[in-house]
Amino acid sequence: MSTAPVTLMVARRVARGRYRSFTAWLDEGRELAADFPGYLGSGILAPPPGDDEYQVIFRFRDAETLAAWEHSASRRAWLARGRRLFESPHEHRATGLDSWFHEAPGQKTPPRWKQAVAIWLAFFPVSLGHQAMFGETLAALPLVLRVLVGTLMLTPVMVFVFIPLSTRLLAPWLHGRGAPLARLWRLWHQRRA
Repeated sequence: MSTAPVTLMVARRVARGRYRSFTAWLDEGRELAADFPGYLGSGILAPPPGDDEYQVIFRFRDAETLAAWEHSASRRAWLARGRRLFESPHEHRATGLDSWFHEAPGQKTPPRWKQAVAIWLAFFPVSLGHQAMFGETLAALPLVLRVLVGTLMLTPVMVFVFIPLSTRLLAPWLHGRGAPLARLWRLWHQRRA
């Protein structure tokens, strides 16, 4: 019996002209998953400019609770309602930290030092922003309570938004296919244009 949290990462490309219906359908699926025992959270990563492939992340307590949701009649009905809203779906399951660093089934996990860099690049700006916004307010609290509040606020944001975003942007570098700075530079210029 698996006891490690399991992440299901799903990529879906929006069908032409179906953006609004697709995003409403995604929200419906996240709400549906939230009603299942073992649900830990979900997130949606929008594609960069010029792309239309969304990354949807579902996280469950263990493989058994994920399987219960995946094989449920309500999920099957939800998928059937959305079948004309997307193209080229693919899914990937992973457990633990390695779940952030796989792009395709069977792909090798990047070296730990690259994983550490990707996590740090997500963690540093979020921590800095947290300190800038809440540091003075929380300063009066005892150290243990201050750390407790900080980690409770930052962990979900990191796990469901910033670490997946960091690993997606750094994917070519993590998997040895190119320079991440060049990709970030292109994305930045595309957004400014």
